[in-house]
Amino acid sequence: MAPVGLPPGFRFHPTDEELVNYYLKRKVHGQSIELDIIPEVDLYKCEPWELAEKSFLPSRDPEWYFFGPRDRKYPNGCRTNRATRAGYWKSTGKDRSINYQKRSIGMKKTLVFYQGRAPQGIRSNWVMHEYRIEESECNNTMGVQDSYALCRVFKKNVPAGEFEKQGECSSSQAKANQEQVTDFEDAGESSTANENDKDNSWMQFIVEDLWCSNKTK
Repeated sequence: MAPVGLPPGFRFHPTDEELVNYYLKRKVHGQSIELDIIPEVDLYKCEPWELAEKSFLPSRDPEWYFFGPRDRKYPNGCRTNRATRAGYWKSTGKDRSINYQKRSIGMKKTLVFYQGRAPQGIRSNWVMHEYRIEESECNNTMGVQDSYALCRVFKKNVPAGEFEKQGECSSSQAKANQEQVTDFEDAGESSTANENDKDNSWMQFIVEDLWCSNKTK
C-alpha cells in the first residue's frame, strides 16, 4: 500500500550512502523505516516498463526505488538470476564501493536491460543501479546481507546511438558544405578562365589588325 501524507512537491533523491546505510541496512535487519517509500518487488519477474505502477513515489520522473529479494540462478551458487520474460539485465562496468565515514558499507552494480535472449539481445535505454550491503555492516548476522538488494531503476532520455547519428549527420553536413565551397571555387576558376579567354581574344584581334595595316602600307 502506498504511503500517505506526503507533502506537496515531495521528491525522493537519496544519496548512495543514504540508500545503503539507512534504507537497505534497516531492511536486511528487519528494522522499521520511518517513511514507507520503497516497496518490495521481485524485479526479475517484471519488465522494466511495468515498474512505474508498482512505485510508491508520486513523481513523474522515470526513476523508481525497490527492495528486491536476491533470486539465485543456481540453488547453491552465488550468481543472481536476472532474466525476465522479455529479456535480461546485464551488468556493465565495474562494481563501485559505497563509502561512509572512511569505510566501505556496500557495493553498487550498474546493469542495462536487453530485450530478447543472450547473446542476441537488443540493448535498451533501461538502467538499474543495484545496491548491496557489506557483510561487515550486518552485526554478525549470518547471510542477511544476501537476502535483499536495493535497486534504482530509470530510463535514459537520450539513446546512446543518438549521439552517433548526430555525429554522422554533422559529418555529412560538413562534407556537403565542403563540396558546396569547392563548387563555388570551381565556378570562380571557370569564370576567371572565361574572362582570360575574352582578354586574349581581344589582344589577338588588335595584333591581327596592326599586322594587316602594316602589310597594306
